[in-house]
Amino acid sequence: MNNFEFFDKFVDRHVGPSKNDVTKMLDAVGVKSLDELIDKTIPGSIRLKDNLILDEPMTEFELLNHLKELASKNKVFKNYIGLGYYPTITPGVIRRNILENPGWYTQYTPYQAEISQGRLEALLNFQTMIIDLTGLPIANASLLDEATAAAEAMGMFYAARKSNKKNANVFFVSNEVLPQTIDVLKTRSAPLGIEIRIGDHRTTELSDDIFALLVQYPATDGEIFDYSDLFRNATDKGIYKTVAADLLSLALLTPPGEFGADVVVGSAQRFGVPMGYGGPHAAFFATKDEFKRQIPGRIIGVSVDAQGKRALRMALQTREQHIKREHATSNICTAQVLLAIMAGMYAVYHGPKGIKAIADRVNQLTSLLNNNLKELGIVQKNKYFFDTLFIELNSAEIAKSIYIKALEIKINLRLIDEKSIGISIAEPNTLDDINELTEIFALSLNKKFDSKKNSKDLSGSIPETLIRKSEFLTHSVFNSYYSETEMLRYIKGLEKKDLSLTQSMIPLGSCTMKLNASSEMFGITWNEFADLHPFAPLDQAEGYRELISKLENDLAIITGFKAVSMQPNSGAQGEYTGLLVIRAYHHSRGDLQRNIVLIPSSAHGTNPASAVMAGGKVVVVKCDDKGNIDISDLKVKAEQYKENLSALMVTYPSTHGVFEEEIIEICDIIHKNGGQVYMDGANLNAQLGLTSPGLIGADVCHLNLHKTFTIPHGGGGPGMGPIAVAEHLVPFLPGHPIVKIGNEKSINAVSAAPWGSASILVIPYAYIKMMGGEGLTYATKIAILNANYIKAKLTNYYSTLYAGKNGFVAHELIFDTRGFKQSANIEVEDIAKRLMDYGFHAPTVSFPVPGTLMVEPTESESLYELDRFCHAMISIKKEIDNVENGTWDKIDNPLKNSPHVANVVISDEWNHKYSREIAAFPANYVKENKFWPIVSRVNNAYGDRNLVCSCLPISEYEETKVN
Repeated sequence: MNNFEFFDKFVDRHVGPSKNDVTKMLDAVGVKSLDELIDKTIPGSIRLKDNLILDEPMTEFELLNHLKELASKNKVFKNYIGLGYYPTITPGVIRRNILENPGWYTQYTPYQAEISQGRLEALLNFQTMIIDLTGLPIANASLLDEATAAAEAMGMFYAARKSNKKNANVFFVSNEVLPQTIDVLKTRSAPLGIEIRIGDHRTTELSDDIFALLVQYPATDGEIFDYSDLFRNATDKGIYKTVAADLLSLALLTPPGEFGADVVVGSAQRFGVPMGYGGPHAAFFATKDEFKRQIPGRIIGVSVDAQGKRALRMALQTREQHIKREHATSNICTAQVLLAIMAGMYAVYHGPKGIKAIADRVNQLTSLLNNNLKELGIVQKNKYFFDTLFIELNSAEIAKSIYIKALEIKINLRLIDEKSIGISIAEPNTLDDINELTEIFALSLNKKFDSKKNSKDLSGSIPETLIRKSEFLTHSVFNSYYSETEMLRYIKGLEKKDLSLTQSMIPLGSCTMKLNASSEMFGITWNEFADLHPFAPLDQAEGYRELISKLENDLAIITGFKAVSMQPNSGAQGEYTGLLVIRAYHHSRGDLQRNIVLIPSSAHGTNPASAVMAGGKVVVVKCDDKGNIDISDLKVKAEQYKENLSALMVTYPSTHGVFEEEIIEICDIIHKNGGQVYMDGANLNAQLGLTSPGLIGADVCHLNLHKTFTIPHGGGGPGMGPIAVAEHLVPFLPGHPIVKIGNEKSINAVSAAPWGSASILVIPYAYIKMMGGEGLTYATKIAILNANYIKAKLTNYYSTLYAGKNGFVAHELIFDTRGFKQSANIEVEDIAKRLMDYGFHAPTVSFPVPGTLMVEPTESESLYELDRFCHAMISIKKEIDNVENGTWDKIDNPLKNSPHVANVVISDEWNHKYSREIAAFPANYVKENKFWPIVSRVNNAYGDRNLVCSCLPISEYEETKVN
C-alpha cells in the first residue's frame, strides 16, 4: 500500500474475523489455508476457473460520493400521477427511529416470539389499523404490494369455492381497477385456469361462471361508486366480493366491510412510506372470520405465556407454505414488515383525529381544484371523488399542451388518454400547489385565474350514502402518543423488547443474517431515491436506470447468466417468476403439456407452493441418507415424466448445508429429459466468486437480495428476489403494462412496479461496489470457514447431520438434537428457548429436518462472537447432561422453563430445583450485557384456539388462566 491509498477497505469492515483470527480458525478446522478448505468443500468440477471480474472496490467515502452523483441524475418533480402511489410525509420520529434504526431493520421474522414482542406489537397495531379502517374483523401483517394482494384474494376465493361454484372459473374485474393490478391478476390466473373477465361493473351481468369479483374504491380515475347493489346481487349468487381500497380515503368513506366486502386489499404506502420508485410498501389484506384459515401471509395473534401473561405470536402457522407445501394456496414467505410497522406507527402518531384531518385536507384541496377548473369551463367527469380528478379537454392538442406545460415547471400529471388528464392530490400538497395547477390550465386555455377568489364551498364531493359514520382507531395505542417525546419512548420501548443484530449474532440457517452496513443504507432515505413515482417519465429516473442497469450487469456476471429481472419482490416471488418464465419457454416451443416439477424432499416449503401457483404438478424426489438428492430416484422420475417434465427445483449448496458432488449430472439428467433447471438462490452466499448457477448448469435462479446482498430482513421484509436467466429464457422476462419494458414474448407483470422495490436496490448496489469481485469471493470463503469452525468447536457435543465427502460443510450446518428427547426429555424447542437466556436468537428450528438446529453464522461474525455462541451451545449440552444423569429433574430444569424473565427471577417465590443465577445468568458474559426476554414461553396452542388479531383493551392484559 502506498501513502495515497485509503487505509479503510470496506471488506475488512464487513468480514468479522481478522487475518490473525482466520489463522487460528483454520487450525481449529484442520486445514492450512482458506484455499485448502474451499478445495475440500466445493467439488473441483464446478469451481470457477477465473476470478470474479467486477469494478474495483470503492471505499465507503467514495461510494457515498458516487451514490450522490447517481442520485443527482434523478429529477424529483411534483407528482400528481396517482395510480396507487402518492407523495407522503414521513414523520421524523418514525424515519429516524425505525427506518434508519438497525434495532428495527436488522431483526428477523418473529418466529421466536419471546424475543420479538416489540415488533409483534407494532404489527398488531398495523393489523388493528387495517381492521378498523376496512370494517372487517381479520387482517394479516402485510403482503408485498396491492397487486399481489389482489391476486392472493383471487387465489383464496378460487380455492374456497363452494359446491355450487366448483365449475366456476371466472374472476370478474372492474375496468376501473388499477392497470398494474389487472396485469398481475392475468399473470396469476393463467396457470391456474382462471379466466379474467374485465368489464363495467355497472352494466355487467353476474353470470353463474363467476366465483368472485374485484372493484376499486375509489376507482382508478377517481370516481367514488356505491357498490351496495352490486354486492347484494353478488351475495345472492354466491360470488365473493373483493375491494381494492385507498387506505387514506377510508377515514372519510364507508368502510367496504360495512357494504358487504369479503376481502379488502390495498397499499399502506401513503401512511408515511415514501414512493421509492415503486417500493417497498406494505400491502394489506383484511377479510371475514370464515377465511381465517385461508388468509395468505402472516397473522399476529394474542396468546399467553407460561405465567399466564398476555403475549403475542404469529398465529395459525399451519396455513403457511412451509407447513402445507404443495397444498398451500399461497407461496408468501417474506412480507413487508418494516414498512407495515412504519405505516402502523404513522397511525399511532397521528391518531384518528390526525388521520381524518389529513384525509379531509386532501379532499378539500381536491375539491378546491375541481371548483377552480369548473370556473375555467373545464369538464371534470367525476361526480364524486376523494383525491383524484378526471379532466376531459376539448382536444388532444390542449391536453398535450397542459401536460407539457406542467413538465416544464417540474410537475407530473397523468395522461389518461389523448384528451384526458388525471390529477391526484396527496398529503404534502398545499394551497399554492392548487393555484399553480389551476394556472397551468388557465394559461393553456388563454383564460385568467384569480387565486384570491378561491371557492369557499368545498362540500359535496363524497355522496351522503358513503360518508363514514363508524369510529376507527379507538384503541388507546392510537390515542396516547401525540407528542414526539412520548412517541419516541414508545418506539424505543418496543425496540428494547426485541433481539436484533445490534445485540448478538442471529445464526439462522438458510437466512444469511449478515451485516447491513450503515453506508449501504444511507441512500434509501435521500429524496432523489425516495420520492420518485414509479410511473414518472423515464428521463426523470436516469440515476435509477444507471444504477439498476449496472446492478443487473453485476448480478449477471456473478451468477454466470445472461440477464436479470429486478421485478420480483421476494424470494418466493422470484421462484414463482422463474417457473413462469420456464413455462412460457416451453409454451413457445409448443410443449404445453410440460407441467411436472421435480422437487427434492428437503426443499423449502415455498418451492412446491410456487410450483403449484405456476401451474405445475409437484413430484417429490427422495434424498439419500447423506442429505443429497437420490440420483437413482431422480433418473427414474425424470425418465418416467420425460414427455411432461417442466423443471427441477434445486437449492445449491443443498438445504442440508452440503455441496453435492453430482450437481452437474443432476442438471444433465433434467436437460436430457426436456426439462429446465431452476436453482433456488437461498444459499448463494456460499457460491459467490467460487462457482455459479450458470456454470453448474442451471437455467434460471432467483437471488435473495435480503440474504446474500445485504438488504436487511426488517423483521420479515422487505426483501427482493430478482431472477437471473440463461440466454434462451431472456425473451420471457416480465413486462409491465405502464412502463414499457420487455418485449412481445414477456410474461405479464409479477409485481405492481416495473423494478419491484426499486429504492432498496441502492443497498446491494452499494455492497457490490464496495466489496468488488475479490471482496465478495473472500466473504464467501469466510462464510464457509465460520460454519466449519462452529462444526469443529461443537463436534464433541453435537452430531452434525450432514457433511461433504471430506467432512466439511458449506456455509451452514445442521446439528442433530433428536436423541435428547429420549435421553433427557429435552426437545429442540427447549434448546432454542434456552439460548435466549444466553442472549442469542435460536438457529433455524426443525428445518429441513424435524428435531434439528440449522446454523448459519455468515462471514460478518467475528471469532469472539462465534466463540461466545459455541460457549453457549456447549454450556447447554452440559445442562442436558445434568438432566440425563439425574442431577436435574426432567421436567423442572432450566431448559424446560426457558426463557427466564426478570419478573420471575426476582420474584419472592422461587420453587425451582436450580438457582436463579443459573436461570438468568448462565455465563459470565451474560452478566455484562444481559438481554431480557419480556415474556416467558408462549403457549402456541392457546393462541390458535382463541384467535385475536387486533389490539385488546388494556383491561385484557391481566394474568390469564390457560384453559
